[in-house]
Amino acid sequence: MAVTILGIESSCDDTSAAVVRDGLLLSNVMAGQEVHRRYGGVVPELASRAHQQHIVPVVDTALREAGVTVEELDAVAFTQGPGLLGSLLVGASFAKGLALARGIPLVAVNHLMGHVHALFLEGPEKSPSFPFLCLLVSGGHTQLMRVTAPLEMETLGKTIDDAAGEAFDKCAKMMDLPYPGGPVIDRLAAEGDAGRFRFAMPRVQGLDFSFSGLKTSFLYFLRDELKKDPLFVRNHLNDLAASLQATIVRILMEKLHEAVRRTGIRRVAIAGGVSANSALKETLIRTGEEEGWEVFVPRPRYTTDNAAMITMTGYFKYRKGLFAPQEITPRARMML
Repeated sequence: MAVTILGIESSCDDTSAAVVRDGLLLSNVMAGQEVHRRYGGVVPELASRAHQQHIVPVVDTALREAGVTVEELDAVAFTQGPGLLGSLLVGASFAKGLALARGIPLVAVNHLMGHVHALFLEGPEKSPSFPFLCLLVSGGHTQLMRVTAPLEMETLGKTIDDAAGEAFDKCAKMMDLPYPGGPVIDRLAAEGDAGRFRFAMPRVQGLDFSFSGLKTSFLYFLRDELKKDPLFVRNHLNDLAASLQATIVRILMEKLHEAVRRTGIRRVAIAGGVSANSALKETLIRTGEEEGWEVFVPRPRYTTDNAAMITMTGYFKYRKGLFAPQEITPRARMML
């Protein structure tokens, strides 16, 4: 009998709902929040209010696009965390209410695990087989994982301070670029010289990451150059973007190389919002060809926060009977 699951994602500033039936994605609807751009970052209170406005029409649209009624749902999955607590509460409350009203199971999903499961949204023929290494890079998280089964993931390394996405966004803000800064830097870098400037490379033992030093060195570099030339950023914007992007990609790839060497696993994937970065994708694909790695990259629409990945995780958990009680609460901080 077919298993149909509705999933809800509301961890940050995107309200999203999706429907998955037997591992096949039927719909994935998202509503963004432009209000945060004027502040250069997400304002938690504004985000939670926007989620309240969007949640009902987004879920309704997802069901309509999937051609599914609420009576056909077998479970409701939702993001438990990590994320902004007020935003998580909106999605969790809606999911709990719908599950209770319909008398169907509730499935709590770790947002980070959801990013990994975005790799399975294209169907079995395009999904990685186990085991594989996954570099999860997003606005708030950077970590390397060994994935041995859909619900079995081991963290091999993680950031000890800022995440890669934070480095992009914070450095972009120093250059007075709009939020979110990562995609803007990626676009500007296409016209720049990645070898024009050199920035600090962290030296962190093992498979852990660090981006705080890069961010600080970039700040001091800009400060010193702007003292000499107030128009320095404007005159060298493309080269700054390209050099910064190349440094971040180099940091990520060095650790990925080391993880492959240590584990012997040559099946490699990336996931999370930063996995949409063109330089990271191109470098990974080129390295895969040179080193004989089997490489997997999710489509751009599945790299950002979306309900499709949450619903896929919900599907895997449903098959294992891993349901959540109505008493469950969202968690701002969660680890895999």
